[in-house]
Amino acid sequence: MAATAVATTLLCPALLHTAFAAPANGAPKVSFTADPLATWQTNGIVWALASTGNVVYVGGTFDSVRPPGAAPGEKEVRRRNFAAFDATTGALLPCAPSFTGDTATVRALKASPDGRVLYAGGSFDRVGTTGVASAVALNTADCSLRKDFHPTVSATVRAIATTDRAVYLGGDFHLVSGHTRNRIAALSPQGALLPFAADIDAPVRALSVVPARGRIYVGGDFERINGRQAHSLAALNSTTGATAHSYPRWLPPGSVVKSIAHDATRLYVGAEGRGPGIFDGRIAGRLSDDTMLWRDDCAGATQVVLAYRGVLYSASHAHDCSGTPGGFPERNDRQHLLAQSPDNRTILHWFPDTNEGIGEDLGPRALTVERGVLWVGGEFTKVNDRPQQGLTRFGAGPDTAAPQVPALSLATASPGKATVRWQTSWDRDDASLTYRLYRDGRLVSQQHKSSTYWHRPWMSYADVVPAGTRHTYRLDVTDGTNTSPKSAPLSVAVPTKTDARTGSAE
Repeated sequence: MAATAVATTLLCPALLHTAFAAPANGAPKVSFTADPLATWQTNGIVWALASTGNVVYVGGTFDSVRPPGAAPGEKEVRRRNFAAFDATTGALLPCAPSFTGDTATVRALKASPDGRVLYAGGSFDRVGTTGVASAVALNTADCSLRKDFHPTVSATVRAIATTDRAVYLGGDFHLVSGHTRNRIAALSPQGALLPFAADIDAPVRALSVVPARGRIYVGGDFERINGRQAHSLAALNSTTGATAHSYPRWLPPGSVVKSIAHDATRLYVGAEGRGPGIFDGRIAGRLSDDTMLWRDDCAGATQVVLAYRGVLYSASHAHDCSGTPGGFPERNDRQHLLAQSPDNRTILHWFPDTNEGIGEDLGPRALTVERGVLWVGGEFTKVNDRPQQGLTRFGAGPDTAAPQVPALSLATASPGKATVRWQTSWDRDDASLTYRLYRDGRLVSQQHKSSTYWHRPWMSYADVVPAGTRHTYRLDVTDGTNTSPKSAPLSVAVPTKTDARTGSAE
């Protein structure tokens, strides 16, 4: 007798309240897979990344780097708080000036617009054998220290922004080259202190300059700029330092700005907060008129935002995005890397992940893109659940990870019919997966279903087969490129009586 079948989809009752929303047609496309490329590692925290000319520069708090796959202490190569890598191959480069001092750390890196100079800031008093004071410049052609750029900065530099005419420093300091500069300063590319000045009452942590608008956007821990209220975010005249705009309703008390980025039309802000009623997510505003376009509701301190090819990428430890389109509910876990639509804040299906790691246990801290590869630095020690410390990267392809295969179970068996069921799998960069069910080695069902790690619907297949027969079922899952191994076989005896029911795994 020929076998026929009916396919159904079952929803797990505990997940009925969480409707999966696939990105709408026209949603921006993520430029990277969720599969990490083989990448060198650090033995400490990466705070800053910058890239230019096929080189990625890494700054932080570390003593050495080691090759992909090496365990801590194995094959380590000396690098003191700074390293450089080939952006295409990922190879370690010989550019290796040591940034040292009692509590040496590199917290900010930024290339000049022409890529010829790399500016570095942090807390250090020597680069190699040269005495310095928390801010230096390197020639990217030969990795040499520039002798003309030699400011004396009185405390930690945490952010750098550059134009053709100015290098902006932000941080904890009060003096630059003997002159009062409260937490922000501007120097010429040759290191001369510029007249630009603004009085900021607490540390600056983020800078983003838009020369076409004559503005520099400033974020940090502050409450007042130039004697007026300006909670954590402001736009300054990039020549004088005068306040051009403040944003009194963008961030609640208890939240501070950790990162600022922009594209051609929008400003993006990443925030961190502590206490009740705080904001931890991302904000998008219109550059032309300082209007807020959207603010997501994700909890989990955002450390960095990056706009690239029509997608907003961010690093945080997001743990509740239930009010954001495409977002996830509170599950007492964390998602550390996100991609969002800049148009409407929708979270896109791209979920590579790290752990929280060492230090302050926040995971990733820095992002940059060079030659179409996304580099991620931070305090993590795992990426996608595998050991990888301080640094990782994601390319445009190929997609190499197959979905995990679910376990099959018997839902019901009656004379002439056997219904098998399974909970959907999920894939880090593909929402829609294809489930192929085999009876006795022959394909009998092919179904498509969208799923995420927080919403995995149940599926089933009703197979019409002769009463009194026995069959073996197996399942595999494909994302269209990679296919899982087949599941463990499920042996089903189709009963001859209506009250019989049996099924067992071989």
